[in-house]
Amino acid sequence: MTDKNQMHTFHIPVMGLAFTIDSPIKVAALGISSVVSIVDDELIEKMRAFYSQKFTLPYNEITKKIKDYRASRITAYLNMMDVIVTSKFNAFKAEITSSKVELEKYIATLPNASEFKKNIQRFIDDGAESIKNYIEENLYPGKIDVNIMTKLDKDNFEKDEQLPIMYNDAHAALRGFANSTLNSSVVLSAGMNPRLYSYIENFTDFFPDANGQLKKKIIIKVSDYRSAMVQGSFLAKKGIWVSEFRIESGLNCGGHAFATDGFLMGPVLEEFKEKKSHLIQTMHDLIVKAWNDKNITIPATPLSIKITAQGGVGTAEEHSFLLDHYQLDSVGWGSPFLLVPEATTVDASTRKLMAKAKEEDFYLSNISPLGVPFNTVRGISNEYWKQVRIDAQIAGSSCPKKHLALSKEYDSQGICTASKKYQDIKLAELNVLSGDISAKEYEERKTAITDKSCLCVGLANSAYMENDVPVKGQQQGVVICPGPNLAYFDKEVSLSSMTKHIYGNENVLPDTDRPHMFLKELKMYIDNLQKEMASSLKSVTELQIKKWKAYKVNVEAGIAYYENLFSGSTYFSGIKKSVLTQLENYKHALAAIDIVAPEAAVV
Repeated sequence: MTDKNQMHTFHIPVMGLAFTIDSPIKVAALGISSVVSIVDDELIEKMRAFYSQKFTLPYNEITKKIKDYRASRITAYLNMMDVIVTSKFNAFKAEITSSKVELEKYIATLPNASEFKKNIQRFIDDGAESIKNYIEENLYPGKIDVNIMTKLDKDNFEKDEQLPIMYNDAHAALRGFANSTLNSSVVLSAGMNPRLYSYIENFTDFFPDANGQLKKKIIIKVSDYRSAMVQGSFLAKKGIWVSEFRIESGLNCGGHAFATDGFLMGPVLEEFKEKKSHLIQTMHDLIVKAWNDKNITIPATPLSIKITAQGGVGTAEEHSFLLDHYQLDSVGWGSPFLLVPEATTVDASTRKLMAKAKEEDFYLSNISPLGVPFNTVRGISNEYWKQVRIDAQIAGSSCPKKHLALSKEYDSQGICTASKKYQDIKLAELNVLSGDISAKEYEERKTAITDKSCLCVGLANSAYMENDVPVKGQQQGVVICPGPNLAYFDKEVSLSSMTKHIYGNENVLPDTDRPHMFLKELKMYIDNLQKEMASSLKSVTELQIKKWKAYKVNVEAGIAYYENLFSGSTYFSGIKKSVLTQLENYKHALAAIDIVAPEAAVV
């Protein structure tokens, strides 16, 4: 590990609004880093009230009547978590210092190659005082990192007057984090928002101090190297250093899925490995001028950049391979932790549903108001309540939070496509057309309108249900967003067992066939191409044809890369033969996809 303060080689990525909302409180004392969504300030305020009571901390409600309430709520919650994690970490150090049994339990959950794990045994033999000193100097808590989905930057209004940009949702969330006591990172996901990125310049914690240290760091979630160069360069020119690029599979992940143009995860990771030094030097060269202009002392050597990855990992061998072959600093384990109550916040019925769900139950849906494919699982309670309203001819949500009220088609202040207000208008327009279209097309269009779910409420409800916090307003049930990898995990798991599973010291997977993470993603990309082509037959353009052909070429290159990778790797010896056979089958399946000639397309 490149960071001596990092106890583990995995992290828990952000999941939904609620599922990792309090994960640092649960796992940071054990040295596990996790990421909190700071989109929903209402959920955050309720969780602050809940934990203030649980840990007997002072609490004064921050109401919407307070100026800048959104940023203030986020700052207060993060500061409270900082206090709780510090207290729990100190208590944990005292516990493992005084109890050899508890110390050995903890050591058993650490990476096998951990220096702490290797060294602690000789201090155990030396006695209590030596153990205490070693733990004090070498044990670190996990990070309390936060996530901002950059596209969720809704304009806000006071009555009919638009507030300044600094009060936009993502801007306020960034300010909430920047003003907190945390020494951690903000993960910026879902693409570049230049206006938000420029706003980072307003906060000194994102710039190096006299010792060249950053109190607040930037992590950017990307799906390819080009995106890292573009976003990193933009920020470097403003004097902002990106401390980590977090590579996520375009399709084999949870939450919203942002498919690349056929660039598969393996080749993407290989490019980052080959070009990491160039990436660091490029960012450094760009940032020097900005730091000079801002009178910031230039460090003697460039600051470091971590490369991490997440999306579909499920075995200890995959974990070790990613770290060793691609020289990653950490690997994200997301969806499997939804089955770990000690790490995530999921209500019991939804957790049970996910444990029982099979491969065919996990799918990419159209329920997101953002119009982006969204991973979910069949049978969630939100599906039931949504259908109840559709059957009663009152489709749509009351839209109490409005974080996704981004469409300005009918309202200059923004309206959510999952709201009743929006769906009423769209259904009325559809009824006008009903005499001119077939019954089948009518039902397809109706489903496309009413399929949208209120994610703001659905993704938050689990935390309320799990912690017995009263839920007011319209019944939305729970929306959950696991990646397809969760299909291969079939039971609730303890934190200790999951951690040992990651490091190959225990196995929590059932004895069933599970595709290698790279092959699972490959199949999803081939399926995605076929689905895109099938849905565009009526209106295919020459530009779309060109895009599909490039997509196919990129997937073909990915298959060739994997054939070479698996043929030469010392990893995966037990499945190498079957993997190469599957790759051959996928190669034939891809070759069989006939992309219509450009001359037949609409110009």
